[in-house]
Amino acid sequence: MNNILDISVTQLKRAVAIKEQIELLESELASMLGTTPSLAPVSAVTPTVTPAVAPAPAKKKKVMSSAARAKISAAATARWAKLKKTPVPAAKAPVASTAEPKKKRKLSPEGRARIVAAAKARWAAKKKG
Repeated sequence: MNNILDISVTQLKRAVAIKEQIELLESELASMLGTTPSLAPVSAVTPTVTPAVAPAPAKKKKVMSSAARAKISAAATARWAKLKKTPVPAAKAPVASTAEPKKKRKLSPEGRARIVAAAKARWAAKKKG
């Protein structure tokens, strides 16, 4: 960096003229953007990015009335009832307690042997290629 004593008079005059032009341009830009011009020296100003468009205001929270909320709730309940096809709780059929539960089905030894034989044949075919 050059020392101020090493600068010639013409260079100093040119530097002053450039600085005045910069200040003029800064004030024009500030008036366009609606901000106040900075009074700090150019060398001390840190570069900041100023948005050309102002940020959008925060959106207002939408409020739903209690009547609308009740309508939506009733519609949802009706949809679920239709999907599940549940009978009305008051019209429950009485449960017959004397009915025997279904017997669990068992696999006969012959049926199991057929399944085992089929599985072995599949594995043999797979091994063979």
